[in-house]
Amino acid sequence: MRITIIGSGNIATHLAAAFKNAGHRIVQVYSRNMQNAALLAYHIKAEPIDDITNVDPETDLFVIAIKDDTIGLIAEQLAPYRKLMVHTSGATDLYTLLAFSDNVGVFYPLQTFSKTKEVDFRNVPLCIEAADENIAAELTALAQTISNKVYLIDSAKRKILHLAAVFACNFPNYLYTIAQQILAQHQLDFELLRPLILETAEKVQVGLPAAMQTGPAIRNDEVTMNNHLQLLKDTPHLQELYTLLSQDIIKLDKGPHGDK
Repeated sequence: MRITIIGSGNIATHLAAAFKNAGHRIVQVYSRNMQNAALLAYHIKAEPIDDITNVDPETDLFVIAIKDDTIGLIAEQLAPYRKLMVHTSGATDLYTLLAFSDNVGVFYPLQTFSKTKEVDFRNVPLCIEAADENIAAELTALAQTISNKVYLIDSAKRKILHLAAVFACNFPNYLYTIAQQILAQHQLDFELLRPLILETAEKVQVGLPAAMQTGPAIRNDEVTMNNHLQLLKDTPHLQELYTLLSQDIIKLDKGPHGDK
């Protein structure tokens, strides 16, 4: 398939590479920043452009991988070409594209991406939605060329999935940052926590998170929790966060738990 990538960020970079590795041709890469477009285009042997009016009409698919608040604007400009058009957002409704064309869909990869870290796309869940069954079949076939995990998920459920992903990925990463800052303040290396983080992540690969919960809150260990709050006395916002999270953990309705 001939594919045009709209965007040059993390998702665009990884999707473009996955498509190319699967034998698809990337026709062009568009970015408002020509340097960014050129960098990605160089790696996937495509033409870089920084003017959306210069898109090559000889393409089969426009993949819109840009910030959510600009998807509609770009879709409106691409609609006159009458090509299949998808966005990659977890939080944006399909109707954002349907407002301009009926030849549209969603191609949402459920993964966290960084340009500096490779991802095995075969293990990335791809969530597909489409304006009709024929488009759904076409996008499913395309998705299966790069991933072994392809799902048909509508806009409403995709938004729930995206919300859950924020809790599962973005918030924990922020908590890792807090942990790193606490350690750094006391000349301790974040390296000490890496095995703990890895073990926690591996546990939820084989069981549900509630059953794997450990720590002072699930034990209702008030002495330890009060000691922690005292250590956070100079950062009231972290005290508040610690208390809120601990209270919610205490409310977990679960069976026997391990000690830590």
